[in-house]
Amino acid sequence: MTSPRETFLRLVNGVCDGPYEDLADLYAEQTHVTHPFHPLNPAPLLSRGELHEHFTSPPPVGRTLNRKPVDVTIHETADPEVIVAEFAYQGRVDETGEAFTVPCVFVMRIRDGLIIESRDYIDHLSSARAWGQLDSLLTALRPQQSTTMESAAQP
Repeated sequence: MTSPRETFLRLVNGVCDGPYEDLADLYAEQTHVTHPFHPLNPAPLLSRGELHEHFTSPPPVGRTLNRKPVDVTIHETADPEVIVAEFAYQGRVDETGEAFTVPCVFVMRIRDGLIIESRDYIDHLSSARAWGQLDSLLTALRPQQSTTMESAAQP
């Protein structure tokens, strides 16, 4: 039987090293994965199929992140299915040589070696910067000007 610790380590190392097609297999068929600190508040990922799409979709930019998990601390809880893992993804952008660190805390419920629930607290601004997507994230967060309002304000 795979322990919660082993499952978590397979996940974070797999995010860095691949194969990405296999990462969804670490999750139960029905799961609940949220990113509570994501500034755009995306919908939860609720199935292995959604997670497969999440892990295998190409990034929106042509950047390659050479990364690894560092400073990993795993806290076991009174509930043997639940762990809290503190770590960071650290590395360099291959195309620019830019160094980055993305701090994370995952709170996970893992049953029979499969992730059935995870709250992934990630520094999404640092992640967007590493991927070269900070400007587009900030644009998405800005209130959109309504053309109706603009037309109404014109004399």
